[in-house]
Amino acid sequence: MKPPLQLLFILILFFFFSTITISSPSLPLPPTPSPTSPPSTPSSPSSSSKSTLDPKQITALQSLNIPTSKDPCSQPSFHNATLCDSSKPFRHLISLTLSNCSSYVSLSFTALKSLSTLHSLNLINCPISPIHFPQELISSLTSFTCINSFHKISGVWLSQLQNLTDLTVSNVQVKASGPYVILSHMNYLKSLTISHANLTGFLPGHIHSNLTHFDFSGNQLKGNIPFSITMLDSLESLNLSSNLLTGEIPSSIGDLISLKNISLASNLFSGSIPDSFSAVPGLVHLDLSSNQLNGSIPKFISQMKNIKYLNLANNNLGGVVPFNLSFIKGLEVFKIGGNSNLCYNRSVLSSKLKLGISHCDKYGMPVSPPPAKDSSADDSSDDDYDDSDDDGGGRKHKKDQHHGPNKFVLGVAIALSSIVFLIVFLIVCSKCCR
Repeated sequence: MKPPLQLLFILILFFFFSTITISSPSLPLPPTPSPTSPPSTPSSPSSSSKSTLDPKQITALQSLNIPTSKDPCSQPSFHNATLCDSSKPFRHLISLTLSNCSSYVSLSFTALKSLSTLHSLNLINCPISPIHFPQELISSLTSFTCINSFHKISGVWLSQLQNLTDLTVSNVQVKASGPYVILSHMNYLKSLTISHANLTGFLPGHIHSNLTHFDFSGNQLKGNIPFSITMLDSLESLNLSSNLLTGEIPSSIGDLISLKNISLASNLFSGSIPDSFSAVPGLVHLDLSSNQLNGSIPKFISQMKNIKYLNLANNNLGGVVPFNLSFIKGLEVFKIGGNSNLCYNRSVLSSKLKLGISHCDKYGMPVSPPPAKDSSADDSSDDDYDDSDDDGGGRKHKKDQHHGPNKFVLGVAIALSSIVFLIVFLIVCSKCCR
């Protein structure tokens, strides 16, 4: 009986030690939560030390149906962005963006007076009725954006925002006798956009010289480009497209040495493209399309190293296109179609380039475009820059035509050989059977 007792004792010890070994890895686990707990301890006092938004401004936001259950300064909502200062005991709003407003939102004078600390007010897709701004807010605002908001704005109403450095009004009807009514007292503007506003009149003869962005596109402005615009030596972007502007593009346009983007498209400009554009070294975007410009395309454009967008389509330009293939390939957008007197040299540019104009004859005049069937055959080519009119293309075409008869003759020869073999086989079989 002793051996079994000893064996039982050994088995009990083995089970005991194995239990300790299995349970031992769980001993270090309790300390692991400790690294995550310390950060939560200091964070609570820091969050409690932050000042909250001014109660009057919270009430104003509530009247605009902006949720205030959470601090708007720390957790702005998705559609209504807010930005606050760090003043104490209460913080104040300095920027407010209202977007996609509901139809029953209204800007009350009382709410706007409580928000007189705003420096920036942005209304995007908010079909609300305009209201008189309190003087405190007028003095405080330096940036005002109104896009597809307000049904109609008066030019006199806009002109009261005299401390603005940034004004954007788009897809809103502006009722004014001209831009001068709006801009006459705005001496701090740097960025100005009044587009698609059905604005009439003439471009102002005096504009503040600090402007870097000038956009009056999509209106009904008429007359010439005044010298006041070409004197804006800090101007980087000029957009006067889709208006009723007439006359020639002034040669003083070259004085805009900081210009990077210019669009004069869809107007009634006439005359030639001024050579003074060559004095604007940083020009990236040049759009003179859909006018009545005539003359030839200046050669200096091909030496403008920064240009990436060039649109001269739908004018009365003529002569030979002065660009080579490497220049055109370096452009992101290149359009010259719609100029019936313009043509390209096939020894310089391939007919596979879809330029929208015909090639030149030996006199440098445009010839009639090739038939549609030929152009569709060109479209099927894998190489957009391969000229099918050259000798190599002609030789290839003749070679393809030569392949057809060779294959036919080979097929006939094989068929005849099979018939002869069958006849011989039948003759041999008949002799064997005899």
